[in-house]
Order: sequence, then structure tokens, then C-alpha cells
Amino acid sequence: MDCLFCKIANKDIDSDIFFEDEELIVIKDISPAAPVHLLIIPKKHISSIMDIDDLENSTMANILVTIKRIAAELGLDKKGFRVVNNMGPDGGQSVDHLHFHLMGQRKFTWPPG
Repeated sequence: MDCLFCKIANKDIDSDIFFEDEELIVIKDISPAAPVHLLIIPKKHISSIMDIDDLENSTMANILVTIKRIAAELGLDKKGFRVVNNMGPDGGQSVDHLHFHLMGQRKFTWPPG
């Protein structure tokens, strides 16, 4: 498989790992859009949010709990933060592997663009 995030999860490609457990890897984004910009990536290859039926419910819960825990750990819960999932080319998905962006420590506007 030629998936960038699978290669990162398998440690075939170096990345700045912020957190890791048996199901997830959290890395710093290489092109951050905010002072804090992390990617929460399931280690199991899932192409997009449209394919989450292939994930265990516990993995999706783990993703959300991990986002909550990291946001609190970094103090992002005090003023707010943004969680983004892009799906497909029109949605801005650039890597065909499910992932969530956790961004904070700046004010975000709406609509996002």
C-alpha cells in the first residue's frame, strides 16, 4: 500500500509524533495552519469518514477522547479549538486516509474557506 499515513503509522517515514497508542498516532502537521496543529490518525487504513463502518466503535470513541484529552492537556479547552475532517477532493482531503486536524491557540473565523 502506498499510503503516506500508513507509512507514518508503521514508522517507515519519520514524523514528529505527539502521542501514540495501539490504535492511533498523533503527529504534528508539517504545514501548520495554527500554533497547535496536530493530526489524529487511526493506524488501521480507512480511506475517509465515509468508510468508518470498517472501524470499531471503540476506535472512533478513542479518537474523540484523545482529541478531548490533548486539547485539555494543551490548554486549548480554555479559549477554544477547531477539529476538522476533510472528505474527498472538494472537501480538501489531500491524503486518502481518515484523519482529524486539531488546531488551536489562534482565533478562527467562519466560514473556514
